[in-house]
Amino acid sequence: MAKNKVESRAKRKLSIRKRVNGTPERPRMSVFRSLKHIYVQVVDDQARKTLVATSTLDEGVKGELSGLKKKDRAKKVGAAIAKQCLEKGISQVVFDRNGFIYHGRVSALADGAREAGLKF
Repeated sequence: MAKNKVESRAKRKLSIRKRVNGTPERPRMSVFRSLKHIYVQVVDDQARKTLVATSTLDEGVKGELSGLKKKDRAKKVGAAIAKQCLEKGISQVVFDRNGFIYHGRVSALADGAREAGLKF
């Protein structure tokens, strides 16, 4: 049995990664959430390449995030990653919440990406 939050998340992450796999047609959108920031990358697991990545630290996104709550920042990052994906010709992804519970900032990021036109 898991002893703390980190081990619990690691167990959930392994369980998710058994089922979720990115392909060239439908890459995996992986989310990482720290206390201050949120990071997202779109990965082709077969080629083992990161196709697109952004975060709250990215220069293109950072300017419009000042004064917003973390949940709103996550939504903007989701919209930014969707825009980058659509520019690269990626319209469908598989969502990998990376062991985090689909709640709060993780769900806000997903909603932002969906509203910007990404399908998953």
